[in-house]
Amino acid sequence: MDFVEDCALLRGFLFYQEEKAISNDYFINDQIRDREVRVIGADGEQLGVMSIADAMRAAEDAELDLVKIAPNANPPVCKIVDYGKFKYEQIRKEKDARKKQKIVEIKEIRMSPNIDTNDLNTKMSAARKFLSKGNRVKVTLRFRGREMAHMQDSRYILDDFAEALSDVAVVDKAPKVEGRTMTITLAEKK
Repeated sequence: MDFVEDCALLRGFLFYQEEKAISNDYFINDQIRDREVRVIGADGEQLGVMSIADAMRAAEDAELDLVKIAPNANPPVCKIVDYGKFKYEQIRKEKDARKKQKIVEIKEIRMSPNIDTNDLNTKMSAARKFLSKGNRVKVTLRFRGREMAHMQDSRYILDDFAEALSDVAVVDKAPKVEGRTMTITLAEKK
C-alpha cells in the first residue's frame, strides 16, 4: 500500500468515527439529510411539514438552530431552538432523573438452622433496619454436614422470620432451596 491509499483509509476511518460520535447526539442544521421534516417553531407551535430548505430558512430567520428531535417519526420532527440552551436543558433533565432514582440494594442475613432465640432477634432487628431504609433483605439459612438431611424441618425458621417482620415486610420470594442454602427474600411493605 502506498501513502495515498493509507490516507484514504485513514480519512474513511475518521469519517466513520465522526459519524459514530454524531449518532448519539442530535442532528442540527446541515447534518439533517431528510427531504421533508415536520417543523415545530421556537414558541412550540406546529409549522407543519416542509422541505428541509424551507425549514432551514425559517430557523435562520429566527436566528436559531434546526434540531432533529424525533428521527424515527415519519416524517422526522425538527424543532427550531437555540441548540446550546436545548442541550443544557436535556443534560439538566437527565441529571434530575438520576437524582430522583432510588437504587434498591439487597442486603443478606445469614443464619444456621440451630440459631438461638436471642441471635434470631438480633438478626430480625438488623433486617428491620434494612427494610426501613428501603432495601430488600435476603435471609439465608446455611446447612452443613448432617444438617443437610433435615433441610425441610428447618423451613419454619424462615417462615417465623417472615411472620415476625410482617408488620414492615412482605415476602417477595418464597423460601426455596439452592444447594446447601435455603433463602427467602423480603421487601418493604408499601
